Amino acid sequence: MGKTAKPERSGLAAGLNKGFIVTRREMAPKPSYAKGRKSQRNGLIKEVIREVVGFAPYERRMIELLKIGSASTFKRALKLAKKRLGTHKRGKKKRDEMSEAVAAMRRKG
Repeated sequence: MGKTAKPERSGLAAGLNKGFIVTRREMAPKPSYAKGRKSQRNGLIKEVIREVVGFAPYERRMIELLKIGSASTFKRALKLAKKRLGTHKRGKKKRDEMSEAVAAMRRKG
């Protein structure tokens, strides 16, 4: 979320950069900007929870679809995830997560 710096004020009352000229203060980053960032601790916690509780029923169904491996089942898995999670973006993320799980299962043996 990189914000571009605003151009300096012109000191004029009209125009694109209108307004009184002031010195800009460098503000400390807000703690809310760090929300959702994956820390090492949270990653480990999520991993342990996933190991203990396993997959939800719809996730298991997605894994079965992804194991088949055809383009139509890949799309069907996305459709299922979208229906359960609400948005296209969340569905795509979940499908990628589940295909990663399938790949890990294949690597494991």
